[in-house]
Amino acid sequence: MVRAVAQTLRDCLANAPAERFFWDRTVHVCVNHLARGTALGGRLAELAGRSVLLATSSQLTTALVLIELDGVARRLTILPPDTATDHLATLISCAEADAIVIDAGTPECAAFDLPARITCAPAVVSADEHPLPHVPTKWLLLTSGTSGVPKMVAHSHASLTAPIGAGKRPDGAVVWGTFYDIRRYGGLQIFLRAVIGGASLVLSSAGEPIADHIRRLAKHGVTHLSGTPSHWRRALMSPEIRKIAPRYVRLSGEIADQPILDSLRAAFPEAGVSHAYASTEAGVAFEVSDGLAGFPAAFIEHDRDGVELKVVDGSLRIRSARTASRYVGAQQPELLDRDGFVDTGDMVELLGDRYAFAGRKGGIINIGGLKVHPEEIEAVINRHPQVRMSLVRPKQSPVTGAIVIADVVLRCECECPDAELQVKDDILALCRAALPRHKVPAAISFVPSLDVAATGKLARRHG
Repeated sequence: MVRAVAQTLRDCLANAPAERFFWDRTVHVCVNHLARGTALGGRLAELAGRSVLLATSSQLTTALVLIELDGVARRLTILPPDTATDHLATLISCAEADAIVIDAGTPECAAFDLPARITCAPAVVSADEHPLPHVPTKWLLLTSGTSGVPKMVAHSHASLTAPIGAGKRPDGAVVWGTFYDIRRYGGLQIFLRAVIGGASLVLSSAGEPIADHIRRLAKHGVTHLSGTPSHWRRALMSPEIRKIAPRYVRLSGEIADQPILDSLRAAFPEAGVSHAYASTEAGVAFEVSDGLAGFPAAFIEHDRDGVELKVVDGSLRIRSARTASRYVGAQQPELLDRDGFVDTGDMVELLGDRYAFAGRKGGIINIGGLKVHPEEIEAVINRHPQVRMSLVRPKQSPVTGAIVIADVVLRCECECPDAELQVKDDILALCRAALPRHKVPAAISFVPSLDVAATGKLARRHG
């Protein structure tokens, strides 16, 4: 028997099979207590029907407030922690915010001068709240990967929770963990899975060493774990990874190439390994669980769970009830085309009976008029057994305008210069065998690490 879809996140607490917890680096909260309590100091009614800016510094307080305000606030605008201060006034105006929720770690800012201001605590206290009228809450999320003021898109409770479904029985034994920040779409999806699925959740913490985070995941018995391929590559470099044994491993946010899928299968042979395609604008489009990179061509040919895909000029487009409805603010572009599809900007190629992701439309490198997707070259470099991760970038050239070079992180250091030279030669041989000449890196540098942005994706630079 399929359960009815919960109207709000707070409604989901009534279905909790047992006590479940949210843990951050220093504090934990029993989420069940929110069914009869508050983290807002009994001031929930002041936010009813308002457009609320959520500017909390802690993921834990963010999680508590999202549960309390879904179905109460007219709008919820979630600010990621790296939001630039000089963008705040514009974002507040676009969101029509008239209230703000902060916590003890929120920095003071003149742009936060809003009519209603409430401080949230990372704890739940008893409260005799009077029932409030249900309001269909619009969730405003900031997009990533843009320069200047980030765009905001409008989601609903229905579009955000549609990929999760209502028919699964809550399982109190599930403990979700995520390398994401829940204030961005990828992490928010994991938070929602925990709330709706009756699970506990181990939250990430900015600046926390990866080894410490993995030890916390092990301490709390993580069973389901999610992150970008870059998150996972960094995690697999830590010896602490052997302390966890999740039964479900999930990747999203970046191209999941075959080497990272194979590495996760080797590290967690008993776990289900899936990679999902999702974006803030398009929502979760599909999940692939066959252990192979890319996705079957049959996904394009058929409506799957209400999700339609098509490829236009090599770019993947998506139509479903999971997509955002629009960009928010004046003079914003249309999010949906005339047929209701979102153009993801992710380029795909049909190889036999399977589509492979080539890279971002806006990330193409021009080599003498020839187009190069850096992700395509990285996928080849990452096949080398000594390589943990790589980043391909352009370098100016007086002849072709640009050439490609690669920064490579090895699984372990080479013992001598000759061994290092041999690995470079082997990587170049792989590239020459698999790629056209103009895509072969002109130079390879071994580096100890690669920068990962707050979104969990490789920080790509141009130059």
